[in-house]
Amino acid sequence: MLDLSFVREKIDFVRERLSVRAGAYDLGPFLEFDAERRRLLRDSEGLKQRKNLASEEVARLKREGGDSAAIIAGMREVGDRIREYDERLKTVEEQVWGFLLTLPNLPHESVPVGKDAAGNVVVREWGERPGFDYEPRAHWEIGVALGILDFERAAKIAGSRFAVLSGKGARLERALINFMLDVHTRENGYREILPPFIVNSKALTGTGQLPKFKSDLFWLEGTDFGLIPTAEVPVTNLHASEILDERILPLRYTAWTPCFRSEAGSYGKDVRGLIRQHQFNKVELVAFSRPESSYEELERLTRNASGILERLGLHHRVVTLCTGDMGFSAAKTYDIEVWIPSEKTFREISSCSNCEAFQARRAQIRFKREGKGKTEYVHTLNGSGLAVGRTLIAILENYQRRDGSVALPEALRPYMDGADTIDRE
Repeated sequence: MLDLSFVREKIDFVRERLSVRAGAYDLGPFLEFDAERRRLLRDSEGLKQRKNLASEEVARLKREGGDSAAIIAGMREVGDRIREYDERLKTVEEQVWGFLLTLPNLPHESVPVGKDAAGNVVVREWGERPGFDYEPRAHWEIGVALGILDFERAAKIAGSRFAVLSGKGARLERALINFMLDVHTRENGYREILPPFIVNSKALTGTGQLPKFKSDLFWLEGTDFGLIPTAEVPVTNLHASEILDERILPLRYTAWTPCFRSEAGSYGKDVRGLIRQHQFNKVELVAFSRPESSYEELERLTRNASGILERLGLHHRVVTLCTGDMGFSAAKTYDIEVWIPSEKTFREISSCSNCEAFQARRAQIRFKREGKGKTEYVHTLNGSGLAVGRTLIAILENYQRRDGSVALPEALRPYMDGADTIDRE
């Protein structure tokens, strides 16, 4: 959430930065709500001052034996008006707060300006595209032919956009999760978390999923709980309403969780295969940083995520998202995109974002510097390290062989009992 005072004092700057984002953001309602809020505060304070002066006068009259009945009656009327002002003020403050919750983060000055994905900028590319002397098959063809991927039985159980992995397919998914967690905890310095997969609305508001993206979530009917769309939600909220000691920053966490998304608005997109599922596994990276070092932390987190693809020998690139393609909570985002041979294109496999103080302000996550009494908001960062299902897709397609088998990257073989290929079961 944007800072109230900052929006009020820098309204033209805020309007300009929001104008380069996707969507239209009218700050008129904020100006109206805020003006009324300040008027109510001014008038209420004036009445309270009158009441205090009247109280002093009543006390004086009582000491001198005078009649204070008229003043007391007037004080009751003033008290009623103060209560009316305070109730109205509470409503208006809720309107101000509610409006601020609908505004996205402001793009960092280093973010390229653009309307959509066409404005994104490639930062670096790693590896080479695999060469095939035949037309490479799509992952759903490979997986079904190997007997490790089943969409029909998944549809019978749960409907479309679900899959069943079995045998070496299930083992490969588990191997990827363990491999990613091992690298991030043993080498990259993250602490592993296994959080709840169900969270309350306060947690979802804290990270920016609510109120704007409620339709993207799966809710438990009749409750205040929803299934997590990403581990970013529970892990970031680990420190909600806390004041952290500066000495422990940066904090770095990693977590495997299933993720649940309704994919509202994606009708007709990626209907085949594993690209866009209602349920998928992901290993997430979350960091809490001092403001002055958060962009260094973003570079580190992004390299930690892309390093997994390097270990797996998968051709990929890192892209800076433009202002019109960034997520709601992000001030700056790098997408990591992996090469998918059957589509002859790159596909996003991780988004690494610096949210600056946007989420911390919503979730009230602060820290105190040594020797200073004043608290500050931390900067929060997150990124996939990586999306497990899309990594599995990339392995099936990039390591496929003409005979239908799939070679296994060397880094995964210890997690697959030393096997170097997946053959039909």
